[in-house]
Amino acid sequence: MSRGVIQPSQQKLAEKLTILNDRGIGMLTRVYNIKKQGQVWKACGDPKAKPSYLVDKNLESAVKFIVRKFPAVETRNNNQQLAQLQKEKSEILKNLALYYFTFVDVMEFKDHVCELLNTIDACQVFFDITVNFDLTKNYLDLVVTYTTLMTILSRIEERKAIIGLYNYAHEMTHGASDREYPRLGQMIVDYENPLKKLMEEFVPHGKSLSDALISLQMVYPRRNLSADQWRNAQLLSLISAPSTMLNPAQSDTMPCEYLSLDAMEKWIVFGFILCHAVLNSDAAALSLWKLALQSSTCLCLFRDEVFHIHKAAEDLFVNIRGYNKRINDIRECKEQALSQAGSMHRERRKFLRSALKELATVLADQPGLLGPKALFVFMALSFARDEIIWLLRHADNIQKKSTDDFIDKHIAELIFYMEELRAHVRKYGPVMQRYYVQYLSGFDAVVLNELVQNLSVCPEDESIIMSSFVNTMTSLSVKQVEDGEVFDFRGLRLDWFRLQAYTSVSKASLGIADHKELGKMMNTIIFHTKMVDSLVEMLVETSDLSIFCSFYSRAFEKMFQQCLELPSQSRHSICFPLLCTHFMSCTHELCPEERHHIGDRSLSLCNMFLDEMAKQARNLITDICTEQCTLSDQLLPKHCAKTISQAVNKKSKKATGKKGEPEREKPGVESMRKNRLLVTNLDKLHTALSELCFSINYVPNLAVWEHTFTPREYLTSHLEIRFTKSIVGMTMYNQATQEIAKPSELLTSVRAYMTVLQSIENYVTIDITRVFNNVLLQQTQHLDSHGEPTITSLYTNWYLETLLRQVSNGHIAYFPAMKAFVNLPTENELTFNAEEYSDISEMRSLSELLGPYGMKFLSESLMWHISSQVAELKKLVVENMEVLTQMRTSFDKPEHMAALFKKLTSVDSVLKRMTIIGVILSFRSLAQEALRDVLSCHIPFLVSSVEDFKDHIPRETDMKVAMNVYELSSAAGLPCEIDPALVVALSSQKSENISPEEEYKIACLLMVFVAVSLPTLASNVMSQYSPAIEGHCNNIHCLAKAINQIAAALFTIHKGSIEDRLKEFLALASSSLLKIGQETDKMTTRNRESVYLLLDMIVQESPFLTMDLLESCFPYVLLRNAYHAVYKQSISANA
Repeated sequence: MSRGVIQPSQQKLAEKLTILNDRGIGMLTRVYNIKKQGQVWKACGDPKAKPSYLVDKNLESAVKFIVRKFPAVETRNNNQQLAQLQKEKSEILKNLALYYFTFVDVMEFKDHVCELLNTIDACQVFFDITVNFDLTKNYLDLVVTYTTLMTILSRIEERKAIIGLYNYAHEMTHGASDREYPRLGQMIVDYENPLKKLMEEFVPHGKSLSDALISLQMVYPRRNLSADQWRNAQLLSLISAPSTMLNPAQSDTMPCEYLSLDAMEKWIVFGFILCHAVLNSDAAALSLWKLALQSSTCLCLFRDEVFHIHKAAEDLFVNIRGYNKRINDIRECKEQALSQAGSMHRERRKFLRSALKELATVLADQPGLLGPKALFVFMALSFARDEIIWLLRHADNIQKKSTDDFIDKHIAELIFYMEELRAHVRKYGPVMQRYYVQYLSGFDAVVLNELVQNLSVCPEDESIIMSSFVNTMTSLSVKQVEDGEVFDFRGLRLDWFRLQAYTSVSKASLGIADHKELGKMMNTIIFHTKMVDSLVEMLVETSDLSIFCSFYSRAFEKMFQQCLELPSQSRHSICFPLLCTHFMSCTHELCPEERHHIGDRSLSLCNMFLDEMAKQARNLITDICTEQCTLSDQLLPKHCAKTISQAVNKKSKKATGKKGEPEREKPGVESMRKNRLLVTNLDKLHTALSELCFSINYVPNLAVWEHTFTPREYLTSHLEIRFTKSIVGMTMYNQATQEIAKPSELLTSVRAYMTVLQSIENYVTIDITRVFNNVLLQQTQHLDSHGEPTITSLYTNWYLETLLRQVSNGHIAYFPAMKAFVNLPTENELTFNAEEYSDISEMRSLSELLGPYGMKFLSESLMWHISSQVAELKKLVVENMEVLTQMRTSFDKPEHMAALFKKLTSVDSVLKRMTIIGVILSFRSLAQEALRDVLSCHIPFLVSSVEDFKDHIPRETDMKVAMNVYELSSAAGLPCEIDPALVVALSSQKSENISPEEEYKIACLLMVFVAVSLPTLASNVMSQYSPAIEGHCNNIHCLAKAINQIAAALFTIHKGSIEDRLKEFLALASSSLLKIGQETDKMTTRNRESVYLLLDMIVQESPFLTMDLLESCFPYVLLRNAYHAVYKQSISANA
């Protein structure tokens, strides 16, 4: 069918517009990266990435020469200035090729655009944004993209240097200039002032461009309204008219409703600059132009490159005769923009915050409304996106003194509601698909079919296309959605774009200008198809904020900090990490090199935001824990003494006129409120925490550039680190003064801390038990996972180096009756009260804190000290081995024994070291008993099973098996006949130079040495037995435990008979002690009775000795008399 000289279908206007617009964005991306002085593959301006030839001082004069002569080529004159470039020519060709050919691509793009614009003029295409939307939009986009590209190109400072250097190197290498260089050089020169050149270039295109722009008069003014007008119209409200809530949101200009305001302003400003003559002849054009100039002071060219509208327009028009009126208009609009635009946009953002909140809340409750009201959602997203980008652009380019209108502390709230709407669209996509599949097949197909049938003229090609539209829509069914079928209407949309091109040219048989209803109906259908197959693309089109990436990252981070600082806004802080998911959408396939930079930037920003949110939450939790620990501390028993004292005094004293001291506030007073308006510091902390936790808990995870982030894990990690530091900090250990918190007080604080942490589960879905397990288990080890000391190591060191050292120094004694270590009255008072750290309640608290693992470490440390004492004892035995060997066989010869005893050396040292061992074992016994009590409360059935297992080991059991059982029992705090920890500690002492037989002999003689040394204790003043404490003030009662445990361990190691060796010990000891009964020297026997009692204690302590055996060695009557004497002496001393 003939269509005149030019066949529209052969011109492929739709295809060319689509391809050139996409390529234009790609070229902009590449040129932008060059403009930022980086290589193409390194985005966002790293100065180090700048080509070395442009910064090398030696080549500076050559580069300046080339720029000065550009575009002329000076190679024949043997110019000295260019001689230095000869050596570098191959490197220049290699390194500048990417830059050079990017400029060549820009030139080719320009050629294709000019050719297409001429074709459009020749076809006399009809443009109306409300009818042939796709054609008009793509045409205007192409004009703006072309203008923007040439403007940014002119801003590249090194463009002449790069092109000139490359061409010089090319000529030196190949003997001729690059074939593209003459045209490229001329283009660079021509577009020094790009807008001026473009104004000349667009003179023939003025009619088409002005027609397209003037069609915006029905769209742009309606979009550019004030917040009050929006409010009066109840814009975006679903509940303002409940009766129409289920009615589909309809408009004759569906795609125009969510069209970017920023894009329209660029069309109008750049468009009317290029075809400025129409401003003098058309009032509608002038009205649009002035409205755009009043709305902004600058426009976004690309990313963070801006265009200052008023100055640029004034500079262009000032040289045109008869444009004084337009210049005055520009100045007036500039003043209005500076004085009113900021406040107008601020009010719009304020309105949009409430409107989007209402919309998001209603849709969360009734997601089915996403079907009929989808248009509202995309309008809301587009409006909000435009306002955010406007603020971002103007805040970075403020042209007025007052900046209040450009600082919005509530911007996070607006972004958050945008993200909430986006989440609803993604989550309920199938709901929208069902709705619009039915809409397309049940309504749109029918209406379109009627319109087609009523067309008076319908050429064959157009008829085929429209019939295919109807058939495609009619074939749709809900079952396809239910079956998860993937829809693809891109072909239908491209066919409609083609149809617009066919029907918009002049002399078209079917002119769309005469059938506007068809155009409007098809625009609506296109929107409906996008609701079925392009929801993600629609979200990018209407709400993409990837501009925040590297282009406004400083403002982005500042907004985030402001959000966290304002407690009411912190609940919206999750929107910042969510925005990082947008960043990759700003990349383009023509510049793949920047993907890595932008991807890495998005990851680092997301990580930083989530980390800061978790830190803020952690700090709030720490403050709450501190407050709760303070309150918990008030309930400690030590604080009730004053209250009890006051009560007793009040009771005993008679009433007098004089008033006593004011009563101290009791714990719990802080919970009594006189009215609801009183807000305590804790209330504020809890409010701030709940707001921030809402944000952390908002999404379970988010995907950024093929990485998944889990916000809750950041909080968990920070809580673990802080809890670890807090527990260690609450011990208040001071190495200089050797001060440390009492275990019971630390346990109280830790429990208060844990109670607060447990309550975090009410705010965030995290496993706080995992935090407790990780932290508290690490505290049972010597060092935590970071290599830092734990409470186990701190308390172990303190008890060993402070408490037990003072015991061995004679300042503290172990009182069996009290089951505690107690300070003795000395000249130098100790800085701590031993009883407050070693009584049964404190030891139980210690067991609660350290647990079985920590108590095992404590035991091992104690045993290491014992093993070092035993090593010293063995040395003393070796020194006296000959004498001890004789004494071992001469215990029934008193005179010979006395003579041999005088030959012994270091007798006092042996007894002192054995006493120290006894003290350590007594302390361990307290710790084990406390551990058993604690475990019996926590795991009674398991403890009883272990106890039963231990009590029923057959006597004939192999010792290795028995030791395994003892080890299990010891870990549960149960006492054992043979201490497995002591056996392990002493086993490690075996010397390589001494045979096992010799080791065994030394062990036997050690027991002999201790046995024959016992009588010397009677001469010590401090050896007096005290019935009140059931022990001796110099701790010699601890010898009973030392002798039994050391003997059991040593003879288990050397596979000797423990019972026989202890019988031997008893015989030697009783013989030695009976001998002092015959002494007459009162100084030697002053505490004889007290020392006699040691034999009874040794037998009572031993599982291997019996009272019958003692009776055979030592008459019981002596023991009875000894007890009688010490009790009598005690009563007289007290009297």
